[in-house]
Amino acid sequence: MTTTTTRPTTRTGATRTGLTFPQATALVAGREVQMRLRSKSFLISTAILLLSVLASVVIGGILSSRVSDDRIPVAVVGATESAVSDAPGLEARSVGSVEQARELVRSGEVDAAVVPDDSADNVTGLTVIGDSEVPSGVVSALSAVPNVELLNELGQSPSLAYIVALAFGLVFFLSAMTFGATIAQSVVEEKQTRVVEILMSTISVRTLLAGKVIGNSLLAFGQIALIAIIASVGLLVTEQTALLALVGPAVLWFVVFFLFGFVLLASLFAATASLVSRQEDVGSVTSPVTMLVMIPYFLVIFFNDNPTVLAIMSYVPFSAPVGMPMRLFLGTAEWWEPVLSLGVLLASTAVVIVLGSRIYSNSLLRMGTRVKLMDALRG
Repeated sequence: MTTTTTRPTTRTGATRTGLTFPQATALVAGREVQMRLRSKSFLISTAILLLSVLASVVIGGILSSRVSDDRIPVAVVGATESAVSDAPGLEARSVGSVEQARELVRSGEVDAAVVPDDSADNVTGLTVIGDSEVPSGVVSALSAVPNVELLNELGQSPSLAYIVALAFGLVFFLSAMTFGATIAQSVVEEKQTRVVEILMSTISVRTLLAGKVIGNSLLAFGQIALIAIIASVGLLVTEQTALLALVGPAVLWFVVFFLFGFVLLASLFAATASLVSRQEDVGSVTSPVTMLVMIPYFLVIFFNDNPTVLAIMSYVPFSAPVGMPMRLFLGTAEWWEPVLSLGVLLASTAVVIVLGSRIYSNSLLRMGTRVKLMDALRG
């Protein structure tokens, strides 16, 4: 009788079953996605999160519409009076010139001014003049979105900036922690139950790592994309088009930065979790990565009006997914800065994947006591 022994693959080989590395990685990623989609707790928590986002947008629209029931005094010049008179919630006060309208805005007698603008880049023919904040109530009441001019340009409304900072920070924190913890627990569970030894008989260690990172990254990215879509639809339905125009570009950049930022964090979660063999030790070994997730959240909450802190955050890889979109929303970033920041993030992610893959490969089959980080790096 002939006995055939199946040996684990080498680190560089893809599989022992004839599958290529991409095929084997896709199988592992699909397995991760299916396991999460079959989890009722994951589906329920995702549904609650999406409903919470939609509810906050709708409630915000209702409250803003109630506030706008009081007619907003607006200075108008010439033909702009008809546009303001037809807009609900606005009270037109006619003046003789644009400069007189600006003086009324500076003195606080009116909340804003709507003046004619014949410039080539203004398709509406209107410009809304505010003092130091964008008069969003006036902008949203007009039938077309006009240009906006601020007499004392201090950036976005502080309250709106805080809300946007809280949203970016909270979404990044919750998604990164949820899926990062899932990867860490999955790694340790497979190691503790020795399922990993069976997996290693058919696929390589790096294939398993790549599949886990890609699968959970796709889930996290899908969740973030759904949040962005639902929030955008909610703003459109509640006719908050001016707010959508303000936050839309920053949200799109947030989604892009989050995708690559999460891949970096996911690699770290998987690598650090492979150092231990018990679920009880997961929290302690992944605590440094958890800190990397928490720091951007607290920084953007407490320093959302500090351009220096936000500028530093936008170029640090683990905080760039929050810092750079926030700067884009505030209008303090040049057009080339998000491209440069994304390049730094991509390069950092590549380095982390290489180091994480080495730690993961050298630690995954070591059972028992915790593997020291330097031992895992040396192999």
